[in-house]
Amino acid sequence: MTAPDRDRVARAFGAILRATRLAAGVTQEALAERADCDRTFPSLLERGLRTPTLTVLIEIAHALDVEPAQLVSETLKRLREGQQ
Repeated sequence: MTAPDRDRVARAFGAILRATRLAAGVTQEALAERADCDRTFPSLLERGLRTPTLTVLIEIAHALDVEPAQLVSETLKRLREGQQ
């Protein structure tokens, strides 16, 4: 796999974040509160308009009760499959 561009990574991560959040039954607003970030940030992440820092990735994963590595590995899998 060649190095994907930032936009593709952001969209793939956003799709994984949304699926994980929905599977956990958590609203974007609740996620923002749990992860101690601005209430609009989860929406920006899910739409691929922003990418999280490592600290934010860890906080979001903790808020969703998943390992950060799970979000990263599922994002990489999605990119390998050619999805965004």
